[in-house]
Amino acid sequence: MAGVAWRRFEGKRRDRPFARFFKVRSPEAVTDVSPIGFLARLRFAALAAVIALGACSSNSEPEPYVEKPVEPLYNEAADALAREKYNTAADLFLEVERQHPYSIWATKAQLMAAFAYYEAEKYPDAIDTAQRFISLHPGNKDAAYAYYLVALCYYEQIVDVGRDQKNTELALQSLSEVVRRFPDTDYARDARLKLDLTRDHLAGKEMEVGRYYQKKKQYLAAINRYRTVIEKYQTTTHVPEALHRLVETYLALGLAREAQAAGAVLGYNYPGSTWYQDSYALLTEAELRPLRDDRSWITRAFDSTLDTLF
Repeated sequence: MAGVAWRRFEGKRRDRPFARFFKVRSPEAVTDVSPIGFLARLRFAALAAVIALGACSSNSEPEPYVEKPVEPLYNEAADALAREKYNTAADLFLEVERQHPYSIWATKAQLMAAFAYYEAEKYPDAIDTAQRFISLHPGNKDAAYAYYLVALCYYEQIVDVGRDQKNTELALQSLSEVVRRFPDTDYARDARLKLDLTRDHLAGKEMEVGRYYQKKKQYLAAINRYRTVIEKYQTTTHVPEALHRLVETYLALGLAREAQAAGAVLGYNYPGSTWYQDSYALLTEAELRPLRDDRSWITRAFDSTLDTLF
């Protein structure tokens, strides 16, 4: 009989961090696995619960601390996790670590406590616990999972572009760290997908602020926001609009050559875009046309991206 039985936890969350939890068995193996033995242990546990309840009712003093063996304590935590009692599971996993710090199960329990906090949506606790695991066990085979779990916690806290994007920035950093450290893992493959969505979200924030400044006729401030989208988030869906807004703002400032350069880059890279059609109409109305300018920062930004890709 195997010393460790593995179970995969299947839940309803959208993003499952490839979590598995472990049902521990004694290294000496379990000898009494018969139904009769199980029922006897169950009756004993029920009798002990009744006695403890009676003691609590007759004595208001707290029950004295009793250290439990690692096997039943870890199993209790795993069962709580299976029943989706995540807070209880986290507490019990941490109790494994506290009572048996030198056991091999203490390391596993620490990581599972982080996962339980994640499932309970207690993201700060999950991050703290996972980062503690990383600092204590940097070379552990499950370190990739811990890094990925931290990134997921930040990713799950991303809010709409109208609010502060601190967690989005932290998600970008953490997901990038997963890809950099563990490029050939399942975690890295999933992190790359989330990175694209995270960058798009940050670009959307820049666009919202840029449009606000443009509406207030603070054109230089608006241009800086659109420039950030062009230079930092050039693979996102917001780039065509950013180029069009640059045409608008440069025309408003009377900077015809920059407006023409933005229109030329927009037409070359997104010829079928409605943003290009709008930009072309604006330039035509001003008796201008899209015109490539190799000295423009817009042209250089796109040329450098092409050099990176090819």
